[in-house]
Amino acid sequence: MLATLWDDDDHALIKTIGLLSHHFAPLAVRALERRLWCGGSEALLWLAERVTGWGRVYVVESLCKHGPSTARSWMLRRACDGDYLNRYFAGHVATAAHLHEAITAASPDSELVDHTGLLLTTMADSAGMGVTLDAYPPAAAVLEAHCAHTGQLEPSVDRFVTAAQLATYLRQPAQGRIPWPQDEREGLLAGYLSLLEREDWRNVARSGLSAGDERVAWLAGRLGLRALTDEI
Repeated sequence: MLATLWDDDDHALIKTIGLLSHHFAPLAVRALERRLWCGGSEALLWLAERVTGWGRVYVVESLCKHGPSTARSWMLRRACDGDYLNRYFAGHVATAAHLHEAITAASPDSELVDHTGLLLTTMADSAGMGVTLDAYPPAAAVLEAHCAHTGQLEPSVDRFVTAAQLATYLRQPAQGRIPWPQDEREGLLAGYLSLLEREDWRNVARSGLSAGDERVAWLAGRLGLRALTDEI
């Protein structure tokens, strides 16, 4: 009924129903898509900030189709929340929000850089679920820009893990996976490895190891990072 009626007062009720996202997100999204011209886009963005799991999948995919202009800033910085189901929409977000234009700009903010890393690592592991880095045409340019901008930020364990995950992905055999020239792939890998081997980044990784962060231990072992593997 709410999807077929046009009373503006229904917006608040539709959003409330949408918060029960595991069961009713598809219905709420459908109702709001019919009201894009009268506040539906803003309501979808409001929901996107608050739902998780499958509800987030439905809402973000709708924003990619119907609201990339109004929601672009949010999509570039907060669309992914780290949930496994983000793999269904990460590639769509990167495409609809023109990630390649945002991250290759001169001075992207740290939130954009960090979320780009999350989008890239999610796409790197999206086989069978969503758009992968292999199928994302600007992947090489986005990776290069992400590595360069990340290197200008204060190191952290999460940033170390993201860079190490991308380096691990780039180290995999190129055949059938990465449609770029071999020397370009190796150049991107060298960039991330150089970042991970910096003394300030190694110190952050050591703090992660000391705190028992298994992500750091596993990735350092996979990459054979000097000054870290002896500490595992």
